[in-house]
Parts: sequence; structure tokens; C-alpha cells
Amino acid sequence: MLSVLKRAKLTAFSFIVGSIGFFFILMALSTPYWIWFFTHAVIYGVAGIGNLTHICQVLPEYGIVYIINSMEPVTMTIDYECSGIIETMAFIGLLAFYPTYSRKEKVFYIILGTLWIYLSNVIRLLIVVIIVHLGGGSVYYLAHTIIGRIVFYLLIIMLYYNVFTYSSLSQGIYKTFKERIKRI
Repeated sequence: MLSVLKRAKLTAFSFIVGSIGFFFILMALSTPYWIWFFTHAVIYGVAGIGNLTHICQVLPEYGIVYIINSMEPVTMTIDYECSGIIETMAFIGLLAFYPTYSRKEKVFYIILGTLWIYLSNVIRLLIVVIIVHLGGGSVYYLAHTIIGRIVFYLLIIMLYYNVFTYSSLSQGIYKTFKERIKRI
């Protein structure tokens, strides 16, 4: 189907079909290793900050974040949904079929976007930990379901805007990076 759409020069449909298909292929291939890798990367990111601030204890082998507070400690588990793998695979799927960029630019933005999504996810979970640490277990739902997700998706929208919508800026980032590499 993708071949037919490309030969018919239906770029928009080719982008849609290719992106969706590639997303599902990536998700199928991500089980179980990449899911484990993404989950543990996020866990260790939260653990690093938690160890410095002593506001939470992390048990990486179980995927558990124990949030310490004076009222009622909360145990939060980091699993498939908190790993950021769905968002990362969606970004890679879209970028792989985005017609504006060359292959080198796509690889650059895939790496940059994956790091951005990872850091956004760690920031989201740290916000949840901080809010629960300060407010107690009663604010967990608000912190995790509403505030954390709003922050995470605002950061993801910033990434998408810079990579897909404001492409002249995006290409400027790539060209600046490319020039710095040449100097080294």
C-alpha cells in the first residue's frame, strides 16, 4: 500500500500510512527488551534525583518509587505506561516518514527527540514526587494524573512544534550541530 501511495505521489497519505504502520511495527518489536530498557532508564533518572534530595527511595529491580512525606508515604510503580515508550515510538514513526528531512537529519532528530521525551518523562515523575512529598498521599491523583501529564504533554508539544511545524528552526538546530561537529 505504501509503495502504491508513493508511486501515485500521494505524499500526505504515504506519510499517514507509513507513520501508523511503522509505529505498530516498532511497538511490536519493543516487547520486551525496549520496554524494559525505557522503564529502567526512567527509574534510574528518578533515582538519581531522589538520592540527592532524599525525598524518595527507588527500588529499580521492582520499578517502585517510595515517596517519603510526613503524612502518609506513597508507593508509585513505574511500568509500561510511565516509560515513555509509546510517545517515543510515535515520534520515531512520524519522523521516519516526514518528507522534509534528509536521512541524516531524521537520525539527528530521532536521537534528540528520544532524549527530550526521556527527560520530559523524568521531569514529569519528579514533579509528581515533589508534589506528593510536600502534599501527602491525598494529592497523588492530582499530581500524577493531571499536573504531571500536563507538564509532560506540554514538553512533548514543544518538541513536536520545533521538529514538525517550525521546520526552519529545526533545520537551523541541525545545521548548527553539523557545523560544530565539523570544527571538532
